[in-house]
Amino acid sequence: MVAVLALFAVIAVLVASVPAARWRAQVVAKKLGGSLPELSMKQLVVWMSPGSAVWLGGLVERPSADVAIHNIYPDDPAYIKAGAQLFQTHCAHCHGGDATGGAGPSLVAFMARSTDWGFLSTAKFGRAGTGMAAQPVTDTELWQINSFLRQKARGWALEAAGAAANRPPVNVTVDQLNTAAQHPEEWVMYSGDLMGRRHSSLTQINRDNAKNLQVAWAAQLRPSTKPLSATPIVAGGMIFVTEAPDGVVALDAKTGVAIWKFARPLDASKLPLCCGAFNRGVAILGNTLFLETLDAHLIALDTATGRQLWDSKVAEAAEGYSMTSAPLVVDGHVVVGVAGGEYGIRGFVAAFSPTDGKRLWQFEAVPKAGEPGVETWKGDSWKTGGASTWSTGVYDKERDLIYWTTGNPWPPLDRGTRDGDNLYSNSIVALDRKTGKMRWYYQVTPNDSHDWDATQQPILADINWQGKTVPALLLASRNAFYYALDRSDGRFLYAKPFVKQTWLKSFDAKGKPTADPAALPSKNGTLVWPWMHGGTNWWAPSYDARRHLHFVPTVDAATLYFSVAMGYEPGQMTMGGSTRLASTQPAVMAIKAIDPDTGEIRWTTRLDRGDFHQYSRIGGLLSTDGDIVFGGFEQRYVVLDSETGRQLWQFSPGGLTNAGPVTYSVDGVQYIAAVAGNVLFAFTLGPQADVPAAKK
Repeated sequence: MVAVLALFAVIAVLVASVPAARWRAQVVAKKLGGSLPELSMKQLVVWMSPGSAVWLGGLVERPSADVAIHNIYPDDPAYIKAGAQLFQTHCAHCHGGDATGGAGPSLVAFMARSTDWGFLSTAKFGRAGTGMAAQPVTDTELWQINSFLRQKARGWALEAAGAAANRPPVNVTVDQLNTAAQHPEEWVMYSGDLMGRRHSSLTQINRDNAKNLQVAWAAQLRPSTKPLSATPIVAGGMIFVTEAPDGVVALDAKTGVAIWKFARPLDASKLPLCCGAFNRGVAILGNTLFLETLDAHLIALDTATGRQLWDSKVAEAAEGYSMTSAPLVVDGHVVVGVAGGEYGIRGFVAAFSPTDGKRLWQFEAVPKAGEPGVETWKGDSWKTGGASTWSTGVYDKERDLIYWTTGNPWPPLDRGTRDGDNLYSNSIVALDRKTGKMRWYYQVTPNDSHDWDATQQPILADINWQGKTVPALLLASRNAFYYALDRSDGRFLYAKPFVKQTWLKSFDAKGKPTADPAALPSKNGTLVWPWMHGGTNWWAPSYDARRHLHFVPTVDAATLYFSVAMGYEPGQMTMGGSTRLASTQPAVMAIKAIDPDTGEIRWTTRLDRGDFHQYSRIGGLLSTDGDIVFGGFEQRYVVLDSETGRQLWQFSPGGLTNAGPVTYSVDGVQYIAAVAGNVLFAFTLGPQADVPAAKK
């Protein structure tokens, strides 16, 4: 077929003048030589025909569609006028009459960052996995729409630049971070507050009017092969969100207009990443943002401009380390963890100075020779113990303790190579903020053989336990159990399953589990609940202190675990076995409300059921004093009644939801913002709604 098309191309150029024949032949030669993968030979031939609206001559010197294919009449008044009419006919119903977003993203924001080829290819061919379909217009008409949108984008960029110049500086103080729950108009850290609760006291959007939620604006972020997983940060009227593989965008929190963009060139395909090029967000202090990178650096950026202030290497990417989470800022420390538990790293938690990036302390999640706990590792297995720390911790200011969760030992599925409890993998550790010294630990899954790392989001809350008020740490863990610990000393209070489990027989009085040997991986496959991705995962839960309810995104499913003989090499991804989703068993995705006093499930709202082969099909949760829980799964957002779990609203964003939502208010209007696919959506109540004041 390629040869036939090439022959057709040669015949086509013979009817043209010699110079025209020359460049066309050169473009065909480049295509046949392996260049121009973004263009099919069929489309190449069509666009090389005389009179085509898409000129390909620039590909001879610059064989890249993004660089060489342009609208040749971008400023033509006739093109702009025609494009405005075509836009209203074909585009406005999704992208808004002024092109700043509707059910679809803002096209003026897209045009400000996109090449002409990016626009043409998206509009002409559509974008798989989103609501963007191929448009039934000619190439000339697409260029006319492009001319109109380019004009809009130029005006939008000038407006954004003026707004940025006149914008008061962002300054998030330590006190504001410590009392974040008292300032619901902003969302200044990954979990909303230092206790990890992801709850807001805003009430303008509530159970009575949530049915009227509409898209206020939608900002197109950098395309990614997987849905973005970032939780935005909102401060000083700006919203900061990360892109994959590495980058940050600052937008106006009211309009979604882009203010600046930071990009750091990085080839994620050359990095040791087990599960994709994820980044879950930034942290903020003063007028500085802190960003973790996939190649294990910590970077500081100026909030006003996106200018890089400093760059500190946290670990060696060549040894299997990466970083994917949002930092935690506590009283003069920027605290981070690392990923790479499938590559034989040694996990750690480290604190850095926010002013210059100097490392202040480091806690090793796997003890070294001569240290307490090393005896829980067989032979020298501690040297490549894993125990990554890729989630974001929480902080108790009264006790001055940072609580962090750790991941699986290495290799994840073969515990025979590392007999023993494998401390401090799959654990919750309490660290002194000033020194990083461990005060206490609790191990959730000793000697793990199912890849159930404990890197889920802990929540700090007081509970009623045996007639007394106890300062508790609550964790819905990947291994199917809901844990309550005394956060003062790590004392085990209770653990109860919140989804089906078949791996554990019992707990002793101190909370150490006795595993069932029948649940170990086997040559023929062992059926085990929960599935490998867990009863829950890093998907953010939320906690409503008024209702005393802990809301958790869950999946109830099973996995077949196989033992497989293989060699192990640190720095190379190695699981030590294999797994397969037990597709013959029921699988249910749900949001559950758990009573933290008892671990009992108060209500369950089923979201979906079926063959969940991707754990990136569910997002985090947000609860508010408006008696709602906002969450996402697959290609849907939902709002539930926090008292009953009844669904109040739903929306299809056209992309997978895998991120945590946030809420904030600007000029008395409450917004809920969340990422789906590679678009950041902001929702408010529609104009027909009876809108109360945005109470704090």
